[in-house]
Amino acid sequence: MQKEIYILKGIPGEDYRAFRDRILSVSEKILGEARPDSLKVTLTVRKPPVLSVIPFRREKTAVFSFTGRRAGAQVGMPAAVSAAPGVRGGYHVEEAVPLACEKTWPDGEPTPGACLLTLFHRKPGLDREAFLQKWHGGHTPLSLRIHPLWNYNRNVVLKALSEDSPWYDGIVEEQFRSAGDLLNPLKFFGPPIQVPRHMYRVYRDTRSFIDMKRIETYLATEIHIKSPP
Repeated sequence: MQKEIYILKGIPGEDYRAFRDRILSVSEKILGEARPDSLKVTLTVRKPPVLSVIPFRREKTAVFSFTGRRAGAQVGMPAAVSAAPGVRGGYHVEEAVPLACEKTWPDGEPTPGACLLTLFHRKPGLDREAFLQKWHGGHTPLSLRIHPLWNYNRNVVLKALSEDSPWYDGIVEEQFRSAGDLLNPLKFFGPPIQVPRHMYRVYRDTRSFIDMKRIETYLATEIHIKSPP
């Protein structure tokens, strides 16, 4: 399924609560302006742990994802996004959901657990076809076997929606039932006896198709503002 993704960053002096409130305000403006069929935001709401096997970025980040627009709505970046401080870029993406959880909570409430948000570029020298094959045919099945994933949302970037949008090749949201499933290495790479082997396999596989020098990983929270009909 094709959809739009927009990225906003925090601004100097903004704490996590103010950032969350601002992002939710932008979400409400998107609803009124574009009237999308669905709208979700994934954002950082707290500091990541200082010590972690995952190299979490510490900057505040939010990713808006939506599908469909009302008839006659302006094409391109919504004014609610372009006018917001900290706008990073917009993208047209192809979404796949290799693993989907059943949503039982109301719109507007955070999805239970924790989300690993990853923005990345393909490894230099690797063509797009090989990149997608390694990502979809190799890494996705490996992640589903090793990690205690609850929901897996995979987005291939097709084009940037503004000239100043920095390029990404992939945007992935991996949802876990609990923060411990993501932050505890014995659970994230478990079972415990397999942790060293699994860590090596995941690292070796990831670096085969991703530019590890530019990868961005965030400890995030997902909120469905408007679920699909």
